Amino acid sequence: MMRGGTSKGAYFLAEDLPADPAERDELLLRIMGSPDPRQIDGIGGAHPLTSKVAVVSRSDRPESDVDYLFLQLGVGEATVSTRQNCGNILAGIGPFAVERGLVEPGGETTSVRIYQVNSDAVATATFETPGGVVNYDGDTAISGVPGTAAPITLDFTGTEGSSTGSLLPTGNLRDVIDGVEVTCIDNGMPVVVVAAGDFGLTGYETLDELKDPALVERVQSLRLQAGKLMGLGDVDGASIPKTTFVAAPRDGGTLCTRTYIPLEPHTSIGVLGAVTVGTAALLDGAVGHDLARPSGNRLDIEHPTGHLEVEVELDGARVRRAGVVRTARKLFDGTVFPRS
Repeated sequence: MMRGGTSKGAYFLAEDLPADPAERDELLLRIMGSPDPRQIDGIGGAHPLTSKVAVVSRSDRPESDVDYLFLQLGVGEATVSTRQNCGNILAGIGPFAVERGLVEPGGETTSVRIYQVNSDAVATATFETPGGVVNYDGDTAISGVPGTAAPITLDFTGTEGSSTGSLLPTGNLRDVIDGVEVTCIDNGMPVVVVAAGDFGLTGYETLDELKDPALVERVQSLRLQAGKLMGLGDVDGASIPKTTFVAAPRDGGTLCTRTYIPLEPHTSIGVLGAVTVGTAALLDGAVGHDLARPSGNRLDIEHPTGHLEVEVELDGARVRRAGVVRTARKLFDGTVFPRS
């Protein structure tokens, strides 16, 4: 079990799980304790951010060292989704691969090329391995996580349109849903970007304020229609697309955000979600562009618990690269006993 970024999950070798996806998912639901809002009979943390699983194996692809399948498990529902990536859990994949002997450490630092099965994209994680041992201790702080840890640099290639096949899957910079202008965009994570003011919000609401049932109902209507426009079909039981409200920064950042995953307010913002929203902020004509205060390619995305810095390089309307610094920490290594 590892904390990756602002998420927490169980990391498994693929060979230790059933090969049949249905058997694998049924086992993982029992391991995590779903369906149950408390996940009291499993190791899940009773929140979407802590009900996550990574399945890792050696890669037979020349461009990658390991394969990483991300699984989002429901908390109160018996659901297992493969329809999205998780950039936070991704932060722990490189260290896990070294500790499990899938990749040899490369000296004082090691780079691991990770094929993201969910999105058919490759990311490279670079982290400290002094003496061939993964170092988790350091002085890098990230918002939403107490204390500090060693930095892990994630460099993304080929993430543009990873789930939908296009940066702008509707073909438009802006669409209108329920009378509100939105930008449907996918640079690693399908996101519906909405100006908070157009939704009757400030964009600076607390997490409790974002849980208002009437507001959540409107968010669901928005994302259901956006899912069809983005080519994702019926997303009623899916974890994508995410919905992010944007507002002008108020703490020196580039843009202020409030995100739902998919109907639970995010305590911060996902890595690939931040990359995608930051990409929208750089696109002239996209929702949020007029609110953003960018400074070059480095974007400081404000969220409910702090800031997340990402880098996005565009070539016109094409993405050249994206990157972010995260941290991860091993929490537990042992045997889990699923309910029968």
